[in-house]
Amino acid sequence: MLATGAGQAVAAPAPVLQHIQQTGVIRIAHRDSSVPFSFVVNGKPVGYAVDLCLKIADAVRTSLRLPRLRVEWVPVTPANRIPAIAEGKADLECGSTTNNRERREQVAFTIPHYIAGSRMIVKSDSGISSWADLRGKTVVSTSGTTPLAMLRKMDEGNVMQWRLIEAKDHAQAFAMVESGKADAFVMDDVLLYGLRANAGHPADFKVTGEMLTIEPYAIMLPKGDADFKKLVDKTLIAAVYDQDTPKLYKKWFQAPIPPHGITLDIPMSYLLRDSFKFPSDKVAD
Repeated sequence: MLATGAGQAVAAPAPVLQHIQQTGVIRIAHRDSSVPFSFVVNGKPVGYAVDLCLKIADAVRTSLRLPRLRVEWVPVTPANRIPAIAEGKADLECGSTTNNRERREQVAFTIPHYIAGSRMIVKSDSGISSWADLRGKTVVSTSGTTPLAMLRKMDEGNVMQWRLIEAKDHAQAFAMVESGKADAFVMDDVLLYGLRANAGHPADFKVTGEMLTIEPYAIMLPKGDADFKKLVDKTLIAAVYDQDTPKLYKKWFQAPIPPHGITLDIPMSYLLRDSFKFPSDKVAD
């Protein structure tokens, strides 16, 4: 039993596999617009992380001998995605959620399926390719973000001598690079590639620079359920070694995706390639 703040007791969530066996349903939490990880097209959840979660559902279907196992989709937001798993409202969360120490106090994570990092987008003919090239330039990032805080830290004592601008959102920041009001926009690389893909002339821009931060995205699942986690980990590790996950990566990051047939053109980072050599849920915080 779990105690509530009011002193009442509620039943602890049943182990996931037991609940699935009893109900014939696996509940998968998804996002509405986390492209290309988890988003909705024509009323149906799709994406890279969604495909991986469906692989897990297939493994559960086989393991429990439930040929009619049904997937129940549970929409979540950045604000309620962790409670949805921690409170037993969903069995898996497919999205773009970073595995970090704070979150592991509430939920568990399987192996990373993507490793994001803060980089910059610049005009292709700008001559900018490294952080040192930004010395004395105009740099923009979005208010309230980790990359903005990192840029401030990098320029302590006016070392970089750049002019740092805060934009209200990603669209405004990218528009400043498009118009020439800023030389570079610094943000998570996957978001930058998305902006580039949707630009009027994608070839006019490039994403460059070494990663400033590292964000390992992984599927969330309930904490303390060893049997379910073992099955999830085994399934996703096998998908890596069988080349299923790399194929899914190419499908969602390097080929046209719905609904508009845009190609994000995001090469697999060396960090993700290396992590796939020895898949593990252990990440550096």
